Amino acid sequence: MSNLKLDQASEIAITTCMNVRKREKVLVITDERRAEIGYSLYNTARKLGFESLYVEMKVGEMHGQEPPQYIAALMQMFDVVFIPTTKSLTHTEARRNASAKGVRVATFPGITKEVMIRGLNADYNQIAKLTIKLQKMMNKTKIIHVTSQNGTDITFDVSTRNAIPSKGLFHKKGESGNLPTGEAYIAPLEGKTNGVFVVDGSMSGVGVIENPITLEVVNGFVTKITGKDEAFRLQDVIKPYGKVATNIAEFGIGTNPTAKLSGNLLEDEKVLGTIHIAIGDNKSMGGIVNAPIHLDGVVKKPTVFFDGKKIMEKGKLLV
Repeated sequence: MSNLKLDQASEIAITTCMNVRKREKVLVITDERRAEIGYSLYNTARKLGFESLYVEMKVGEMHGQEPPQYIAALMQMFDVVFIPTTKSLTHTEARRNASAKGVRVATFPGITKEVMIRGLNADYNQIAKLTIKLQKMMNKTKIIHVTSQNGTDITFDVSTRNAIPSKGLFHKKGESGNLPTGEAYIAPLEGKTNGVFVVDGSMSGVGVIENPITLEVVNGFVTKITGKDEAFRLQDVIKPYGKVATNIAEFGIGTNPTAKLSGNLLEDEKVLGTIHIAIGDNKSMGGIVNAPIHLDGVVKKPTVFFDGKKIMEKGKLLV
């Protein structure tokens, strides 16, 4: 794929998704593994006439790990920050603090050139419309129930929580989200989720799933993980962080029709016709659990009920 296509995707991120305006300053934070994408964003912003800074740091060890303090401080000095990195900075105090100061932040955790080109060449006005519709529905919902033919049967209490539309258009002060994007998501109430979910799409830290991973949930925490190689790998990823890493952190619905299951969670959790359930940190989305890890698991062809009303059947939205 040519750099021209990558630069076109970068231009969509800068002009359409983030709506960078005259006299706004742009910061790009990347690492050595994502430098080509980082430099494309920086160079495109510069060519468009924006004052821009490019910063390359060491690859993080885990999603949600805090960046160095000087990077966190830099983030608060700009109007718009783009973060194409190997490991996610989405669920970090650095990102939250920058957003609180009014900085618009786009994170691209685990982005690849292919995902950047495919995921950003989407109709973000349509994605935004569907995402906001689902967000409004979630905000009126008390109980979300999800089933699947693979064995998922899980219930979330979201009664006092507000959903977040990662709509791909981050134009207001302090707005942030992933790019490419397309998801409506919510932090279920801690300690209230019960049931079983079977990850059969992909999982953070594991990749595309060949042998489904079954996670049993009791009172808001994963208590048992079963399956084959993928399940053992997930256990190994979680183990160093203890119980906090098993907190049911998020329920989300993908809304991007151009996204495909690729093993890259940045893209996978946005796939239209899927839902995802995350464990670990949920402080970034209105929860109270601050953990150094946030892992998403994608469930294919789910059936979803909002307060008993079916809004998705085997992956097909009914709204």
